[in-house]
Amino acid sequence: MCEENQTEVTQIRLLGFQSLSKYKPLLFLLLTLSYICILGGNLLIIFLVTTVDHLKIPMFLFLKHLSIADVLLTTSVIPMMLDITFVEEGVLSLWGCLLQLCAFGIFGFIQCSIIAIMSCDRYLAICHPLHYSSLMSPDLCLQLVIGSWFWVIGLISSEFFAIIQFNFCGLNSIDHFFCDFSPIMQLATSDISIVILQDFVYCIFTLFFPFTLIIISYFCIFVSILKISSTNGRRKAFSTCSSHLTTVCAYYGTLIAVYMAPSDESSSNINKYRSLLYLVVTPLMNPIIYSLRNNEIKRAMQKMRFMFLNGGRR
Repeated sequence: MCEENQTEVTQIRLLGFQSLSKYKPLLFLLLTLSYICILGGNLLIIFLVTTVDHLKIPMFLFLKHLSIADVLLTTSVIPMMLDITFVEEGVLSLWGCLLQLCAFGIFGFIQCSIIAIMSCDRYLAICHPLHYSSLMSPDLCLQLVIGSWFWVIGLISSEFFAIIQFNFCGLNSIDHFFCDFSPIMQLATSDISIVILQDFVYCIFTLFFPFTLIIISYFCIFVSILKISSTNGRRKAFSTCSSHLTTVCAYYGTLIAVYMAPSDESSSNINKYRSLLYLVVTPLMNPIIYSLRNNEIKRAMQKMRFMFLNGGRR
């Protein structure tokens, strides 16, 4: 309960981009165009993988779920961000803010899990090509994806139920454009030490372990590629994982830039703008990476274009 001289917080004020108020029209236009491109590109990948037969293989199944996570992550944040940019300040109910935090955690961490599974898929495809079909069966792929969703939802939900027990009294302003974990914890007037420890442990399972698995997978991949005698063979083997490796660098690079940089009063304000990297830039890059660098996606797009021009006839 709040003390007598404190007011219980029922709404959260998001201060957004007040330091960029003079650039409000440009920022709003850029965010709107970026969101449209994110939705268009990722929904196109989801549609192609769902409908085109030759894309119904493990790598593209995982890519489909990565695109689903990208769409859900950006949709949980960017529409509110656009509203804040337009009116220079946003207001959410406390419950709405905590639900946004929960959604952001689920869709962000599921990306880590799926990217790690994709690295294992590339490892099997390059290092054990003869056994790839039997090892990476459709049933196993589905189990890995569904298991990842349930695992992440279970972890984040348990943290969410712990946070809703907190008292929020007095201050209700967040110098951010969405309800991130650290700003919310700064508003809580309860003892947050247990949840901070819980969040650290969960980050080990959802961030550190997948990243370690990715590093091990790519170490084995590079060793295997170096053993290939022909230059063309090495180039072909590397091209099968180049798109995914680019995604790994983009995703984890932005996370490291935001959450592993030194934290002080000025850097926390900078991190607000760095957050745009993984909320806008990375989801925007993934469709571009796979559309431009993947021949199967190009073929599927050409096939869809041909069918559209010919009135749906195959």
